[in-house]
Amino acid sequence: MNALVGERMSIISSKPQTTRHRILGILSGDDFQIVFSDTPGFVLRPSYKMHEKMNAFVTGAFEDADLVLLVTEPGDAYDEEDPLIAHLKKTEAPRFLVINKTDKYPAAELERVREEWSARLDFQEVFTLSALKNEGTTELAAAIQGKLPEGPAWYPKDQLTDRPERFFVAELIRENIFELYGQEIPYSCEVVTEYYQEPAEGENDIIRIGAEIYVMRNTQKAILIGKGGSAIKELGIRSRKAIEEFLGEHIFLELHIKVRPKWRDDERSLKGFGYG
Repeated sequence: MNALVGERMSIISSKPQTTRHRILGILSGDDFQIVFSDTPGFVLRPSYKMHEKMNAFVTGAFEDADLVLLVTEPGDAYDEEDPLIAHLKKTEAPRFLVINKTDKYPAAELERVREEWSARLDFQEVFTLSALKNEGTTELAAAIQGKLPEGPAWYPKDQLTDRPERFFVAELIRENIFELYGQEIPYSCEVVTEYYQEPAEGENDIIRIGAEIYVMRNTQKAILIGKGGSAIKELGIRSRKAIEEFLGEHIFLELHIKVRPKWRDDERSLKGFGYG
């Protein structure tokens, strides 16, 4: 979606379950508007209420989709009992198979993936591309446009997403937590933008941002902080750079860590964190 919309909407890491929310990316032209819905991956065995909420984002996307893109790559494994397969089989919307990372895998490996998926499901079209290098994405966007039903534009043409900047600030911090910390720490954290203060008109100042990082135990808080505050300092440096790149503005970033036990199973906490 980042490559197709032309903006960095979804955070990326090599770890599973990086995406937790359903995010809309909007691509508008003179006579079309494509609304992409990027969802979390389906959690096969939900361990927490948070996982159930994430799965609900996936099933909700199937219910209102005019076109379904299955984005995969060599190494992805799905057995026949996977709920995602069942949803793909039941959907009445056209299906495209999108095999990503042509920059990383040989043609024979990509062809193997195409054959395996085509034996499982009927796809109207199959695409191989590199989102990283933006190769093949133009052809995919044109094919998507050709499948869209006629109708009104749902969003202004200059709008790129349904999410506010505060949401992306929190997501970029969470992305860096995934990159900097191992084991259970990234999965135990939730990030909320506490304040986002733009300078008043005429003031020559920077955007001031405060974010709260929630963990479940004091031991996790200690790991986030690191010896002598070294880990949280590195997290702040990396996050500030990522946010400045995203906003195109200089910022001041303040991070606070709070302990909220069992937040992943607490309905009130989940609602406050946007898992409604």
